[in-house]
Amino acid sequence: MYNSEGTLRELVARLERTLSGLSVPFEVLFVNDGSKDHSWDVICELAKEHDWVHRIDLMRNYGQHNALLCGIRAATHEIIVTMDDDLQHLPEEIPKLLDKLTEGYDVVYGTPQEQVHGLGRNLASRLIKMALRSAMGDETARDITSFRAFRTQLRDAFNNYHSPYVSIDVLLSWATTRFAAARVRHQPRLAGASNYGFRQLVSVALNLMTGFTALPLRIATLMGFAFTSLGLIALAYVLLTYLIHGTTVPGFTFLASAILVFSGAQLLVLGLIGEYLARVHFRTMDKPPYVIRLSPKGQTLAKMQEQSGLQAPDKP
Repeated sequence: MYNSEGTLRELVARLERTLSGLSVPFEVLFVNDGSKDHSWDVICELAKEHDWVHRIDLMRNYGQHNALLCGIRAATHEIIVTMDDDLQHLPEEIPKLLDKLTEGYDVVYGTPQEQVHGLGRNLASRLIKMALRSAMGDETARDITSFRAFRTQLRDAFNNYHSPYVSIDVLLSWATTRFAAARVRHQPRLAGASNYGFRQLVSVALNLMTGFTALPLRIATLMGFAFTSLGLIALAYVLLTYLIHGTTVPGFTFLASAILVFSGAQLLVLGLIGEYLARVHFRTMDKPPYVIRLSPKGQTLAKMQEQSGLQAPDKP
């Protein structure tokens, strides 16, 4: 949760009505990703009112997927459902995901029947799904949303993952290929504004493409091959013109344009390589994906830090 004090009480009330009707044990775990409003105070009050509400407070804002990773590692039941805190994902639609999961799938996404975002947001979302399709190698990427249900045992595939760059969907693809989607209702935010603008979504797509797939490097290789071929063709044209007509190809514009094209291609390739090197650099620094400030849940802070690959402080 992030800056969601206006929706938390209704979210918990609707979750209680929905999950109580399933007649199975359940818990609701909130991970506070550095909220600047009173979200943490509200969820602490709700935790006192409901013994099935648990919460984890992170030291600062680490990002949606990093916070989700923390919650996934703290979950205790056989199935995990992740959803946004703004009520765009309807708690009443959770049974649809669970029913689809019983058909033999390991991961089920709640794909909205209609998109309620603006044009810019939808275009950025398409870019992210293209990046996910490359990273996951699965056509299910086109149906991916943050409203998902999956079997808890899948997290065994990424127990040792401690990079600061996290994509839950890519990590899940390390464990299974049994993905499915269920059409669910989707509604606009009831309060506040979205924290994901076009710029943030493009940044997520860039992190996906340079953090979990070698596709940009392959594209860079193809570009290098293509521009080299163009250069050879231009050289052949110049030589043939000289041999046939005894003159060189006139025109400073042609030469300058060729230099600009090739220089731009080289800088682009160097930038892509730099993005990969930056991620390797941060990985060697052992920068954690998240750090827990407080976890009043059943597990102690030391236990959760141990699962995260981090060393817990002597005095939580």
